[in-house]
Amino acid sequence: MDISPLEIVGAYVANKQANAAQEVQLAVLKKAMDMQGAGAISLLNSLTGNLPLATSGSVGTQLNLLA
Repeated sequence: MDISPLEIVGAYVANKQANAAQEVQLAVLKKAMDMQGAGAISLLNSLTGNLPLATSGSVGTQLNLLA
């Protein structure tokens, strides 16, 4: 079986292009995940943290839960 140098070069270039495209996609994914994380942290920080416990009854006197 004879493989021409043109086929080898073509396969090499196609492989490099695929790797470059994959690196770009990974960078975009990481950036999107960073932005989503920053948004989640911002949302969590906007919640009031010091809610008072209930003073009477059987619910809310030991643990605050925010739904």
